[in-house]
Amino acid sequence: MSDAKQTRRRFLRTAAVLGAGSGLAMARPGGGGPADDLTTLITPEADDAVGRGLALIARIQAADGSLSDSQFRVGNVGVTALAGLALMAGGNQPGRGVYGRNVSRAVDYCLAQANGPEPGYLANLSGSISNSPMYQHGFGTLFLAEVLGMFPDPARESRVRDVLEKAVHIIVKAQNRDRNQKNLYGGWRYETRPGDSDVSVTVAMMMALRAARNAGLYVDHSVITAGVDYITGCQESDGGFVYKRGQRAGTGFARSAAAVVGLNSAGIYDGPVIERGLNYLMQFRPGRRGAARDVRPEYYYYGQYYAALAMWTAGGPFWAEWFPAIRDELIGKSRSGAGGMWADERGLAFPAACSCIILQLPNNYLPILQK
Repeated sequence: MSDAKQTRRRFLRTAAVLGAGSGLAMARPGGGGPADDLTTLITPEADDAVGRGLALIARIQAADGSLSDSQFRVGNVGVTALAGLALMAGGNQPGRGVYGRNVSRAVDYCLAQANGPEPGYLANLSGSISNSPMYQHGFGTLFLAEVLGMFPDPARESRVRDVLEKAVHIIVKAQNRDRNQKNLYGGWRYETRPGDSDVSVTVAMMMALRAARNAGLYVDHSVITAGVDYITGCQESDGGFVYKRGQRAGTGFARSAAAVVGLNSAGIYDGPVIERGLNYLMQFRPGRRGAARDVRPEYYYYGQYYAALAMWTAGGPFWAEWFPAIRDELIGKSRSGAGGMWADERGLAFPAACSCIILQLPNNYLPILQK
């Protein structure tokens, strides 16, 4: 193993020890298994892929702290937030760690977007990128909630909390309601205006609200309950989930993986809905015959990100069977993509962020992973 890899491993292990004193509690997947799985789950090949992925994220980060994708070529809060989370999953915190400065710059970019027409709205509204800004807002809120409490500067910490409180208020206000704006319908859609819902955006909001609650912000229980009702209403008899409640277009891997994570975010870890959802997902396990055929390429990294989180939370045989399979598949993809790195039609940043988060799950540094 090279000196650089040995240094990185020592850094990760040191961060694991120090993390317990800095708000990064070490939980166990599914309530079982050793907290320190680095030597058995993060293989040297996976470690190498992560090292290259994090270096790529740092290298392509723009001067304003943003990361983008090839579709829009401008900063995207969602992609930037996921990239920041990927760096944090390696033990980096704002201003601390090998990529601490990159995490800080990602925070700066997200905070800068909150100064737009609606204070606290974490979305770059430039051009065509504004067609689904609530996706950006959800991931941005999640990211800020994860870094809250990590700033030694009180003024900086206060700024993040202020923006985060406004961001949560926007999510609550945007939840779908009836025409009288009184009764919650539970879901969220692409815009801040209530009136429609889909399971994908709803899950992004549920994760953001869970992270915010973990960080000490108040979220009314009725908001969470309504979100749960919407997601469970999207489940079909095969255990998978449709895109919108009442839709009969069929279930799919990516949205079903997201739905399970959305329910986990509400504190629902078992029961018939979760069990059926997990069993549905297992038919798409990487390496299983026919699984690749049924996973749409344009949603591959999105779906695998959520599926890995779902299996991490489920633990037991689900995690034990899923993680080595997706780990080895991602290692292979990291070698065959553009420039020897992960890539899809979005470019490099989004696939690298999702892949690095997945491969670093055994580190267990992100607060959102805690049960």
